[in-house]
Amino acid sequence: MTRQRMAVVTVAMMLCAGGLLATLGAGGTADRETTSLPATPSPGGKPLRVVALGDSVTAGAACGCTAFPEIYGRLLSQRTGVQVTVENRGVSGLDSEGLLRQLEAPAAAKAVGSADVDLITIGANDFGDHHDEVVAASCSQDCVSDELNELSGTLHHILQRIRQLRAARPTTALVTGYWNVFEDGQVARQTFSTDGIAATVELTRRVNTVIETTALAEGATPVDLAGPFQREGADVTGLLAADGDHPNGSGHQLIAEVLLAAGLPRMRP
Repeated sequence: MTRQRMAVVTVAMMLCAGGLLATLGAGGTADRETTSLPATPSPGGKPLRVVALGDSVTAGAACGCTAFPEIYGRLLSQRTGVQVTVENRGVSGLDSEGLLRQLEAPAAAKAVGSADVDLITIGANDFGDHHDEVVAASCSQDCVSDELNELSGTLHHILQRIRQLRAARPTTALVTGYWNVFEDGQVARQTFSTDGIAATVELTRRVNTVIETTALAEGATPVDLAGPFQREGADVTGLLAADGDHPNGSGHQLIAEVLLAAGLPRMRP
């Protein structure tokens, strides 16, 4: 979870009420539409269903708090004035291949097929086998190149599967990056060398680039978390749980707010 920015989704995208309901209720445009989140509730509008997919960040591991998907659902309901239901299918330890397999299971396929909004956070666990090398600054550029390529291919398939399950119905797919794929903040400073910390930052930059590029290629919306975490201050410790690896309550709140600010852009065909 690096401090590099993906510069695609910013924390200021809020427009008007009509765009939201039009995007979720209409179909057939070839361009992704950035919808607005109304400041004034509109009771009686179309209910929204949110499904969160991903790893331990999505699952709320190590936090003992409400995970960001549930916070996002509450915020989205407040913004739109419509009922929002959230199904959090995050699984600790899940990698991208595991998520793709999950989407083949009937329960997950049914959930995604009925979801207006998909929140996707995946990829960090694809590099777990190289953790010790990376934090010891002994991992060359090539030591993770295969995993980066595999993440790109698998994420393509994940987003294609979501589109298939939605059968051309209007869908928002928000795909987050990471602030660091490994530990950060005070834990990292106490555990890793300066070179090791720099290596995690560089790996995260490369992972985020893959996530951003793949999401855009599949018509989904990449959501930068590195920038918002950095803007909270140079030290992200205050946003992390005691393990230095997962968000704490403040971190989950921030993620939810960043996702809310991304609006509800329609996934391109």
